[in-house]
Amino acid sequence: MILSAGIGAFVLLDVAKPEPDKKTEPPRPLNVYVEKADRTDVSLLVSTEGEVRARTEVNMVAQVAGRVVSVSPEFTEGGIVSPGAALVVIEDTDYQLAVAQAEAQVAEAEVGVQEARATADVARKQLRNASNASPLALKKPQVAQAVARLKGAKAALAQAQLALARTRISLPFKGRLIEKNVDVGQFVSPGTQLGRAFATDVVEVRLPLDDTQLASLDLPIGFVSDAATPAIQVNLSARVAGRDQYWRGELVRLDASIDNQSRTLYGQVEVLSPYDQNVSQYGMPLAVGLYVKAEIVGRQIEDATVIPREALRAGNRVFIVNAQNRLEIRQVSVVHSSSTEAVIGAGVSANDQVIVSSIRNPIPGMSLGAINNGPTLAAGEK
Repeated sequence: MILSAGIGAFVLLDVAKPEPDKKTEPPRPLNVYVEKADRTDVSLLVSTEGEVRARTEVNMVAQVAGRVVSVSPEFTEGGIVSPGAALVVIEDTDYQLAVAQAEAQVAEAEVGVQEARATADVARKQLRNASNASPLALKKPQVAQAVARLKGAKAALAQAQLALARTRISLPFKGRLIEKNVDVGQFVSPGTQLGRAFATDVVEVRLPLDDTQLASLDLPIGFVSDAATPAIQVNLSARVAGRDQYWRGELVRLDASIDNQSRTLYGQVEVLSPYDQNVSQYGMPLAVGLYVKAEIVGRQIEDATVIPREALRAGNRVFIVNAQNRLEIRQVSVVHSSSTEAVIGAGVSANDQVIVSSIRNPIPGMSLGAINNGPTLAAGEK
């Protein structure tokens, strides 16, 4: 009985105990950084990269045989090439003798012409009354033969003088030497490569452009700048000697064909006087072989919808905080994108709050708290 009474009292107390208060809290919203989509006129900026190369690059080749008797102090890697200045001199004694012999042959041929013409004059006077005198009797073929010999002698003289001039190897442009292959005392023969040099008056940058970039430039395939369609300014940059260096160039032409492997079109940028006048803000030349970034200002779009580049997600999606502070995930059409902004054709309206910070596991309709003017994403973060 005592045990039964105890169990009954325990059950009675358990039933009679008050229920604990239950507190239900709504889920806390996730704070995100947002910026408003803007509607403005915008110039499309095309970004690409390319390698600087010389427009004129030549292999210096010997045209005559002989021993190298001297080289210029500038005939070394990086040496300065001046127009017409001899970089390599080949021994010219044999060629000077050949010129002297050719001059003697010319003098002899000139005497032969004078003798032939004098003989022809005598024959013409002797046969002035003969009505059927032959050209051979009048010495005309002999005069023609003497004149031909004189022409041959003069041609041999010109050839000997040309060979003599070729013992001094120079270039017709201002430039720099890339490679040196011979030195004093070395014997060279016709075809021997002496060195390699490039001109420094103009350098070129070949820039690959895909279809979207070509549309942003609004230029036809095969474009060539002229008075009616002037060249487009291009900003070039690279990090050299620990500093960001900047140069200016001009897009002067587009290829007339598309590369069959990369399926891209190449544009040609020219930079004049890259080693003296058009250097960077720190005096750095735009050196051949340098890899540079290029930014080209393309066509202008009026009243375009623009969002920060960080707001454009993979797959052309944009995360938006709607009027109810809920997440909307929209698929958008992108007209153009650069490293700083994206121009949207459809899917976003002006003043929409686009999210520029990262969201882990985004779910449409999730509660959000918008923070304006927040920091942007790090490169590559989504």
